[in-house]
Amino acid sequence: MEKLYFVAGLAVGLFLFSVYTSYVKHRWKEKNDKEKQIYQLVENSRDIIYIVQFQPEQKHIYISPALDAYLGKGIVEASLEDPFFPFKLIHPDDVDILERKITDQIDYSKPFVQRWRNRRGEYRWFEEYASPVYNEDGDLVELHGILRNIDEKVQLQQNLEYRSTHDALTGLFNRDYFDRLMEKYDHEVESSVGMILCDLDKLKDMNDRYGHKKGDAYIQKAADLFVESTPENAVVSRVGGDEFTILLTETTQEEVGTIFNRIEEKITTHNNQHRNARLHVSMGYAFRGHSPGHMEELFIEADQRMYQHKRSKPQVYSHT
Repeated sequence: MEKLYFVAGLAVGLFLFSVYTSYVKHRWKEKNDKEKQIYQLVENSRDIIYIVQFQPEQKHIYISPALDAYLGKGIVEASLEDPFFPFKLIHPDDVDILERKITDQIDYSKPFVQRWRNRRGEYRWFEEYASPVYNEDGDLVELHGILRNIDEKVQLQQNLEYRSTHDALTGLFNRDYFDRLMEKYDHEVESSVGMILCDLDKLKDMNDRYGHKKGDAYIQKAADLFVESTPENAVVSRVGGDEFTILLTETTQEEVGTIFNRIEEKITTHNNQHRNARLHVSMGYAFRGHSPGHMEELFIEADQRMYQHKRSKPQVYSHT
Protein backbone atom coordinates (compact mmCIF):
# COMPACT_ATOMS: atom_id res chain seq x y z
CA MET A 1 0.00 0.00 0.00
CA GLU A 2 2.85 2.35 0.91
CA LYS A 3 4.45 1.61 -2.45
CA LEU A 4 1.18 2.51 -4.16
CA TYR A 5 1.04 5.84 -2.28
CA PHE A 6 4.64 6.58 -3.21
CA VAL A 7 4.00 5.92 -6.91
CA ALA A 8 0.85 8.03 -6.82
CA GLY A 9 2.67 10.89 -5.04
CA LEU A 10 5.55 10.71 -7.49
CA ALA A 11 3.12 10.87 -10.39
CA VAL A 12 1.38 13.90 -8.90
CA GLY A 13 4.75 15.55 -8.21
CA LEU A 14 5.94 14.96 -11.75
CA PHE A 15 2.67 16.32 -13.08
CA LEU A 16 2.93 19.45 -10.93
CA PHE A 17 6.57 19.91 -11.88
CA SER A 18 5.61 19.59 -15.54
CA VAL A 19 2.86 22.17 -15.08
CA TYR A 20 5.26 24.48 -13.22
CA THR A 21 7.95 24.05 -15.88
CA SER A 22 5.46 24.83 -18.62
CA TYR A 23 4.32 27.89 -16.66
CA VAL A 24 7.89 29.10 -16.13
CA LYS A 25 8.74 28.57 -19.79
CA HIS A 26 5.60 30.46 -20.78
CA ARG A 27 6.42 33.35 -18.45
CA TRP A 28 10.04 33.38 -19.60
CA LYS A 29 8.96 33.47 -23.24
CA GLU A 30 6.43 36.17 -22.40
CA LYS A 31 9.11 38.15 -20.60
CA ASN A 32 11.54 37.76 -23.50
CA ASP A 33 8.86 38.82 -25.97
CA LYS A 34 8.16 41.95 -23.92
CA GLU A 35 11.87 42.74 -23.64
CA LYS A 36 12.21 42.33 -27.40
CA GLN A 37 9.26 44.65 -27.93
CA ILE A 38 10.79 47.27 -25.62
CA TYR A 39 14.17 46.91 -27.32
CA GLN A 40 12.60 47.34 -30.77
CA LEU A 41 10.68 50.35 -29.49
CA VAL A 42 13.90 51.97 -28.27
CA GLU A 43 15.83 51.04 -31.42
CA ASN A 44 13.13 52.50 -33.68
CA SER A 45 12.53 55.66 -31.65
CA ARG A 46 13.11 58.99 -33.37
CA ASP A 47 14.52 60.27 -30.09
CA ILE A 48 18.13 59.57 -29.15
CA ILE A 49 18.34 57.35 -26.08
CA TYR A 50 21.61 56.67 -24.27
CA ILE A 51 23.19 55.19 -21.17
CA VAL A 52 26.63 56.41 -20.15
CA GLN A 53 28.68 54.87 -17.33
CA PHE A 54 31.20 56.83 -15.22
CA GLN A 55 32.47 54.21 -12.79
CA PRO A 56 34.68 52.22 -12.77
CA GLU A 57 35.46 53.84 -16.14
CA GLN A 58 33.64 56.27 -18.38
CA LYS A 59 32.03 54.67 -21.42
CA HIS A 60 28.77 54.59 -23.31
CA ILE A 61 26.76 51.47 -22.53
CA TYR A 62 24.10 52.14 -25.15
CA ILE A 63 23.27 54.75 -27.81
CA SER A 64 20.21 54.34 -30.02
CA PRO A 65 20.51 54.39 -33.83
CA ALA A 66 18.62 57.71 -33.99
CA LEU A 67 21.94 59.48 -33.31
CA ASP A 68 23.26 58.31 -36.68
CA ALA A 69 20.00 59.33 -38.33
CA TYR A 70 20.48 62.94 -37.17
CA LEU A 71 24.26 63.39 -37.22
CA GLY A 72 25.43 60.88 -39.79
CA LYS A 73 26.49 57.27 -40.15
CA GLY A 74 29.24 56.13 -37.81
CA ILE A 75 28.62 58.62 -34.99
CA VAL A 76 27.18 55.93 -32.70
CA GLU A 77 30.14 53.62 -33.28
CA ALA A 78 32.67 56.42 -32.75
CA SER A 79 30.96 57.45 -29.49
CA LEU A 80 30.92 53.87 -28.21
CA GLU A 81 34.64 53.55 -28.94
CA ASP A 82 35.61 56.95 -27.51
CA PRO A 83 33.52 58.22 -24.57
CA PHE A 84 34.86 61.75 -25.13
CA PHE A 85 33.97 61.84 -28.83
CA PRO A 86 30.84 63.97 -28.14
CA PHE A 87 33.12 66.84 -27.14
CA LYS A 88 34.23 67.00 -30.78
CA LEU A 89 30.64 67.45 -31.97
CA ILE A 90 29.03 69.81 -29.49
CA HIS A 91 28.77 73.51 -30.33
CA PRO A 92 31.56 75.52 -28.64
CA ASP A 93 29.00 77.64 -26.80
CA ASP A 94 27.39 74.48 -25.35
CA VAL A 95 30.54 72.71 -24.11
CA ASP A 96 29.91 74.04 -20.61
CA ILE A 97 26.51 72.31 -20.50
CA LEU A 98 28.07 68.97 -21.45
CA GLU A 99 30.86 69.33 -18.88
CA ARG A 100 28.43 70.18 -16.07
CA LYS A 101 26.13 67.33 -17.09
CA ILE A 102 28.78 64.61 -16.79
CA THR A 103 30.28 66.06 -13.58
CA ASP A 104 26.99 66.24 -11.66
CA GLN A 105 26.94 70.04 -11.62
CA ILE A 106 23.64 70.62 -13.38
CA ASP A 107 19.97 70.56 -12.40
CA TYR A 108 18.78 67.27 -13.91
CA SER A 109 15.14 68.11 -13.18
CA LYS A 110 15.17 70.65 -16.02
CA PRO A 111 15.75 70.06 -19.73
CA PHE A 112 18.81 71.56 -21.37
CA VAL A 113 19.21 72.62 -24.97
CA GLN A 114 22.35 71.88 -26.98
CA ARG A 115 23.59 72.01 -30.56
CA TRP A 116 25.41 69.06 -32.13
CA ARG A 117 27.32 69.08 -35.43
CA ASN A 118 26.43 66.55 -38.12
CA ARG A 119 28.68 65.09 -40.81
CA ARG A 120 27.93 68.03 -43.13
CA GLY A 121 29.13 70.55 -40.55
CA GLU A 122 25.61 71.75 -39.72
CA TYR A 123 24.46 72.16 -36.15
CA ARG A 124 21.22 70.47 -35.09
CA TRP A 125 19.25 71.57 -32.03
CA PHE A 126 18.32 69.06 -29.30
CA GLU A 127 16.43 69.23 -26.01
CA GLU A 128 17.75 66.72 -23.49
CA TYR A 129 16.37 65.13 -20.34
CA ALA A 130 18.87 63.21 -18.22
CA SER A 131 18.34 60.99 -15.19
CA PRO A 132 21.37 60.44 -12.89
CA VAL A 133 22.16 57.18 -11.08
CA TYR A 134 24.17 57.36 -7.84
CA ASN A 135 25.94 54.75 -5.74
CA GLU A 136 25.69 54.39 -1.96
CA ASP A 137 28.35 57.07 -1.49
CA GLY A 138 26.37 59.56 -3.56
CA ASP A 139 28.75 59.44 -6.52
CA LEU A 140 27.38 59.74 -10.03
CA VAL A 141 27.86 56.34 -11.67
CA GLU A 142 25.53 56.50 -14.69
CA LEU A 143 23.38 58.84 -16.73
CA HIS A 144 20.30 57.73 -18.62
CA GLY A 145 19.18 60.30 -21.13
CA ILE A 146 16.95 61.10 -24.05
CA LEU A 147 17.48 63.81 -26.66
CA ARG A 148 14.74 65.12 -28.88
CA ASN A 149 15.46 67.07 -32.05
CA ILE A 150 13.89 70.55 -31.91
CA ASP A 151 15.14 72.10 -35.17
CA GLU A 152 11.60 72.99 -36.26
CA LYS A 153 10.72 74.42 -32.86
CA VAL A 154 13.87 76.58 -32.79
CA GLN A 155 13.32 77.72 -36.38
CA LEU A 156 9.74 78.72 -35.57
CA GLN A 157 10.91 80.60 -32.48
CA GLN A 158 13.64 82.37 -34.45
CA ASN A 159 11.14 83.31 -37.16
CA LEU A 160 8.77 84.75 -34.57
CA GLU A 161 11.61 86.67 -32.92
CA TYR A 162 12.75 87.98 -36.30
CA ARG A 163 9.26 89.13 -37.21
CA SER A 164 8.89 90.88 -33.87
CA THR A 165 12.00 92.97 -34.49
CA HIS A 166 12.10 93.40 -38.29
CA ASP A 167 10.08 95.24 -40.88
CA ALA A 168 8.31 92.84 -43.23
CA LEU A 169 8.80 94.93 -46.38
CA THR A 170 12.46 95.92 -46.14
CA GLY A 171 13.96 93.42 -43.70
CA LEU A 172 15.32 96.32 -41.63
CA PHE A 173 14.76 96.58 -37.90
CA ASN A 174 11.32 97.91 -36.98
CA ARG A 175 10.02 100.66 -34.68
CA ASP A 176 9.69 98.38 -31.65
CA TYR A 177 13.33 97.31 -31.89
CA PHE A 178 14.45 100.92 -32.39
CA ASP A 179 12.49 102.03 -29.32
CA ARG A 180 14.13 99.28 -27.24
CA LEU A 181 17.56 100.41 -28.37
CA MET A 182 16.72 104.01 -27.47
CA GLU A 183 15.70 102.84 -24.01
CA LYS A 184 18.81 100.68 -23.67
CA TYR A 185 21.29 103.44 -24.51
CA ASP A 186 19.34 106.02 -22.54
CA HIS A 187 19.32 104.01 -19.28
CA GLU A 188 21.62 100.98 -19.41
CA VAL A 189 24.58 101.41 -21.77
CA GLU A 190 27.16 104.18 -21.88
CA SER A 191 28.35 104.97 -25.40
CA SER A 192 29.00 107.79 -27.81
CA VAL A 193 26.07 107.84 -30.24
CA GLY A 194 25.16 109.28 -33.58
CA MET A 195 21.78 109.30 -35.26
CA ILE A 196 20.80 109.93 -38.87
CA LEU A 197 17.12 110.39 -39.72
CA CYS A 198 15.94 109.86 -43.29
CA ASP A 199 12.51 110.70 -44.66
CA LEU A 200 11.41 109.69 -48.16
CA ASP A 201 9.95 112.67 -49.98
CA LYS A 202 7.09 112.25 -52.42
CA LEU A 203 6.11 108.73 -51.26
CA LYS A 204 2.45 109.68 -50.87
CA ASP A 205 2.44 111.31 -54.30
CA MET A 206 4.00 108.19 -55.82
CA ASN A 207 1.47 105.89 -54.14
CA ASP A 208 -1.40 108.07 -55.37
CA ARG A 209 -0.13 108.24 -58.95
CA TYR A 210 1.35 104.77 -59.50
CA GLY A 211 -0.04 102.58 -56.75
CA HIS A 212 1.42 101.09 -53.59
CA LYS A 213 3.42 98.43 -55.45
CA LYS A 214 5.51 101.20 -57.00
CA GLY A 215 5.72 102.89 -53.61
CA ASP A 216 6.92 99.66 -51.97
CA ALA A 217 9.70 99.34 -54.56
CA TYR A 218 10.68 102.96 -53.81
CA ILE A 219 10.91 102.15 -50.09
CA GLN A 220 12.90 98.97 -50.68
CA LYS A 221 15.42 100.73 -52.91
CA ALA A 222 15.97 103.43 -50.30
CA ALA A 223 16.40 100.79 -47.58
CA ASP A 224 19.02 98.97 -49.66
CA LEU A 225 20.91 102.19 -50.23
CA PHE A 226 20.95 103.03 -46.50
CA VAL A 227 22.36 99.60 -45.65
CA GLU A 228 24.99 99.79 -48.41
CA SER A 229 26.13 103.20 -47.16
CA THR A 230 26.56 102.35 -43.49
CA PRO A 231 29.03 100.19 -41.52
CA GLU A 232 28.07 96.74 -40.26
CA ASN A 233 27.62 97.93 -36.67
CA ALA A 234 25.06 100.55 -37.71
CA VAL A 235 21.45 99.76 -36.84
CA VAL A 236 19.21 100.76 -39.73
CA SER A 237 15.49 100.78 -38.88
CA ARG A 238 12.27 101.61 -40.64
CA VAL A 239 10.29 103.43 -37.99
CA GLY A 240 7.38 104.66 -40.09
CA GLY A 241 5.92 104.40 -43.58
CA ASP A 242 8.54 106.72 -45.09
CA GLU A 243 10.82 107.25 -42.08
CA PHE A 244 14.17 105.57 -41.38
CA THR A 245 16.72 105.88 -38.60
CA ILE A 246 20.40 104.96 -38.55
CA LEU A 247 21.86 104.52 -35.07
CA LEU A 248 25.64 104.52 -34.67
CA THR A 249 27.37 103.64 -31.39
CA GLU A 250 30.98 103.84 -30.20
CA THR A 251 31.45 106.47 -32.88
CA THR A 252 32.68 110.03 -33.36
CA GLN A 253 31.07 113.17 -34.70
CA GLU A 254 33.43 113.05 -37.68
CA GLU A 255 32.42 109.48 -38.49
CA VAL A 256 28.71 110.31 -38.31
CA GLY A 257 29.26 113.25 -40.67
CA THR A 258 31.23 111.04 -43.06
CA ILE A 259 28.47 108.43 -43.18
CA PHE A 260 25.86 111.16 -43.67
CA ASN A 261 27.81 112.53 -46.64
CA ARG A 262 28.28 109.01 -48.04
CA ILE A 263 24.53 108.47 -48.08
CA GLU A 264 24.01 111.75 -49.90
CA GLU A 265 26.65 110.79 -52.46
CA LYS A 266 25.04 107.38 -52.98
CA ILE A 267 21.66 109.03 -53.56
CA THR A 268 23.17 111.46 -56.08
CA THR A 269 24.94 108.63 -57.93
CA HIS A 270 21.75 106.57 -58.01
CA ASN A 271 19.69 109.47 -59.31
CA ASN A 272 22.21 110.23 -62.07
CA GLN A 273 22.12 106.59 -63.17
CA HIS A 274 18.35 106.09 -62.80
CA ARG A 275 16.67 109.31 -63.88
CA ASN A 276 13.28 107.59 -64.13
CA ALA A 277 13.54 106.09 -60.64
CA ARG A 278 15.08 108.83 -58.54
CA LEU A 279 15.19 108.77 -54.77
CA HIS A 280 14.16 111.92 -52.92
CA VAL A 281 15.33 111.84 -49.31
CA SER A 282 15.45 114.50 -46.60
CA MET A 283 18.06 113.85 -43.90
CA GLY A 284 19.42 115.18 -40.65
CA TYR A 285 21.91 113.95 -38.07
CA ALA A 286 23.08 114.58 -34.51
CA PHE A 287 25.82 113.34 -32.18
CA ARG A 288 26.32 112.97 -28.43
CA GLY A 289 29.48 111.90 -26.64
CA HIS A 290 27.48 110.12 -23.93
CA SER A 291 24.21 108.29 -24.47
CA PRO A 292 22.62 108.03 -20.96
CA GLY A 293 19.90 110.63 -20.56
CA HIS A 294 20.54 112.12 -24.01
CA MET A 295 18.80 109.81 -26.47
CA GLU A 296 15.58 111.81 -26.75
CA GLU A 297 17.37 115.10 -27.39
CA LEU A 298 19.61 113.29 -29.90
CA PHE A 299 16.52 112.18 -31.81
CA ILE A 300 14.86 115.59 -31.62
CA GLU A 301 17.96 117.38 -32.94
CA ALA A 302 18.35 114.97 -35.86
CA ASP A 303 14.61 115.26 -36.59
CA GLN A 304 14.75 119.07 -36.62
CA ARG A 305 17.69 119.07 -39.00
CA MET A 306 15.90 116.60 -41.23
CA TYR A 307 12.86 118.90 -41.47
CA GLN A 308 15.11 121.89 -42.15
CA HIS A 309 16.50 119.95 -45.10
CA LYS A 310 13.00 119.05 -46.27
CA ARG A 311 11.73 122.64 -46.07
CA SER A 312 14.70 123.85 -48.09
CA LYS A 313 13.59 121.82 -51.10
CA PRO A 314 11.26 123.46 -53.62
CA GLN A 315 8.04 121.57 -54.37
CA VAL A 316 9.14 118.67 -52.18
CA TYR A 317 5.75 117.01 -52.26
CA SER A 318 5.19 117.10 -56.06
CA HIS A 319 6.43 114.29 -58.31
CA THR A 320 8.99 115.25 -60.96
